[in-house]
Amino acid sequence: VYTTLRESIIRCELGPGTRLVIDDLARQFKVSIIPVREALRLLQSEGLVLSVAHVGATVAPIARASVVEVFTLLEGLEVVAARIAAERATAADFETLAGFVTEMDRALEAGSPLHWAEINSRFHLAISRLADMPILHDMTQRAVDYWDRVRRFYFRDVLIHRTRLAQAEHRAMLVQMQARDIPALEGTIRDHNRGALAAYMAHLSQTHDEGVVGHDKKR
Repeated sequence: VYTTLRESIIRCELGPGTRLVIDDLARQFKVSIIPVREALRLLQSEGLVLSVAHVGATVAPIARASVVEVFTLLEGLEVVAARIAAERATAADFETLAGFVTEMDRALEAGSPLHWAEINSRFHLAISRLADMPILHDMTQRAVDYWDRVRRFYFRDVLIHRTRLAQAEHRAMLVQMQARDIPALEGTIRDHNRGALAAYMAHLSQTHDEGVVGHDKKR
């Protein structure tokens, strides 16, 4: 129940503000209300579900503060992971990363930005995995999940306009990792995350959108 609901929230199949009625979910999953309550409790602890007075459980909004938090966390985690990965990576590891970059190039050439975004997540997680620090990777996985929700929700408004620039930054990151140029690599990662954050903030400022919105934004 927890895994299915979490994936549906991350993928924006359950949009912000959607009510999560315990009895309805129990019938849907063919379980008692006890595991549903536990799943909602876990999701609430992750900030993906809210308990609203006189309403019950609802999917949490994608608020301005949460967008800032996601990119701030990603920047810090990725700076550490990429630095360690660059120091430890083998030629085979760099070949794997280059494969992701090439696949992303092909996705953009084919006009498939959604596919590009999926490979993008795999690329960043692959770098984190190379650092061989399980706690760091677990934290990065969670931050990427939250980013995935943000990017799906605002895809047409923000991310689709940033793919070319972001891809150029991915190529730079790969070259800098191969050269083990840590200062340049850290600078590119900071620019990568701060540029994305600035784009989301600009969009939110234009729309005066504080994040408490429904499915109509994911268009």
